[in-house]
Amino acid sequence: VPTVPVKNLNGSSPVNPALAGITGILMSAAGLPVCLTRPPKLVLHPPPVSKSQIKSIPGVSNTSRKTTKKQAKKGKTPEEVLKKYLQKVRHPPEEDCTICMERLTAPSGYKGPQPTVKPDLVGKLSRCGHIYHIYCLVAMYNNGNKDGSLQCPTCKTIYGVKTGTQPPGKMEYHLIPHSLPGHPDCKTIRIIYSIPPGIQGPEHPNPGKSFSARGFPRHCYLPDSEKGRKVLKLLLVAWDRRLIFAIGTSSTTGESDTVIWNEVHHKTEFGSNLTGHGYPDANYLDNVLAELAAQGISEETTAQEKD
Repeated sequence: VPTVPVKNLNGSSPVNPALAGITGILMSAAGLPVCLTRPPKLVLHPPPVSKSQIKSIPGVSNTSRKTTKKQAKKGKTPEEVLKKYLQKVRHPPEEDCTICMERLTAPSGYKGPQPTVKPDLVGKLSRCGHIYHIYCLVAMYNNGNKDGSLQCPTCKTIYGVKTGTQPPGKMEYHLIPHSLPGHPDCKTIRIIYSIPPGIQGPEHPNPGKSFSARGFPRHCYLPDSEKGRKVLKLLLVAWDRRLIFAIGTSSTTGESDTVIWNEVHHKTEFGSNLTGHGYPDANYLDNVLAELAAQGISEETTAQEKD
């Protein structure tokens, strides 16, 4: 039976019920059965929770952590950083450098500020094997975050520990005694992000200019399952590396110089999934683990860094 969703059936406006009624009459006149229904309701937040009901998460230390301004790293030049990840290629193949699009057998075509290496030197990244002008890689590193890491522009393999430009803020996390849709057998991990507006630093798009921080504190939710706790622990690593947020242009409002999400999706809808940012979503935990891995964060990589 076709259904006609009706908004504000109990509200003061007669417009939507009237339109639905007219639609129903027309469908009935055509001999079609019709059933009027209310549309699903957006549920952003859980039912009220008292302080005594909020619990720490077993296996996860503390209940909050802060990030501060980026500390400048000194000592190593870009050439010294890249030397750890590159092998020199004496006889480069007849292929294009995918950074400058010139042949690897010819000098680099990069036209920006001049690196101190020779433009005809060629190197191969040690793990993925992709080949570039070393001149181009140095220029790419200089245009990035300069954090001692490098990401292959072809396959996105990360060398070193990638960090971001997230402004200072606070991340809180705890258990609440409610279940998410699709996860009836466990409680819920609630994450609260708080970032105030401020002034952009040298690593941001417009240093010295103010930035806004809309919609904070932002509440996000994970199931308190084994995989949900795994995601939380990796999100904590991403927070410490300043990779959860960035300063840029909002894709929803078009506002520039504002705090935006940085390619790691979060669920901000507690009891519904009308916007695509809620539950149930059977693939979400696997998807966010893949997004974190793309930022160089996984159980395997964090274990290797501790060794």
